[in-house]
Amino acid sequence: MRIVGVAGTKNTGKTTLVTSIVAELGERGFHVGTVKHAHGGLDVEGRDTWQHKKAGAELVVGAGNETLFNVSGSMELEEILNIMKYIKNLDFVVLEGFKHSPYAKIATSDYAANEHDSRTMIKTVDVRKLDEQDIKSLVDLIEERSFGIIQKLDCRKCGFESCQEFRNAKISGSACADVQCVTDSSDVILKVDGSFIPMNPFVKNLVKKVTLGMVESLRTEEFGAEDFKKIELMIKNEDNR
Repeated sequence: MRIVGVAGTKNTGKTTLVTSIVAELGERGFHVGTVKHAHGGLDVEGRDTWQHKKAGAELVVGAGNETLFNVSGSMELEEILNIMKYIKNLDFVVLEGFKHSPYAKIATSDYAANEHDSRTMIKTVDVRKLDEQDIKSLVDLIEERSFGIIQKLDCRKCGFESCQEFRNAKISGSACADVQCVTDSSDVILKVDGSFIPMNPFVKNLVKKVTLGMVESLRTEEFGAEDFKKIELMIKNEDNR
């Protein structure tokens, strides 16, 4: 799952650009998710779900043709991205806002507040002047320079000495388009005390094989589970034993 941001000042066409990028990625056969940064609340005052939350519910779920989870309080971007990776098999996530995030970004204005922000920009555009071919070229650039969640393992499996070096090479374009983090996969996910824990390929494969071995020894078919396409295990260790 690769991530790219669209950032800029207010009323510079961020949402317009995000929808164009999402549409073009979809045309290319990719599965796409989005995250929008909002400065205020997301629910609409007066709606049933809003009333539930106002009454004190910490988690409100709206269920129908669509499912909406409304959690009280803010969440860190990395946690949101890891949850998205767990819920859906996405190829790309497009961020709107999050200008200080470490991911490659398209800027809709010269917003850079510091050197870190400017180092993550791969292109600055005037959305009003973009045509269909410009969007295609922009998505070509996104395919080349975007990357997934930084694991901070410095495992060097990607060919770079550190995750930071890998990230900088992707953003600058000095890394090949097909070079990606080999530990950023959704086949095995570990979450401890609310934090997603990265694992190198050896540990990930070990956890997978041991867990599969235990599950295969159970009579799962009696409960309608035979294919083992997705296994979820939760261990509550409140006594720290």
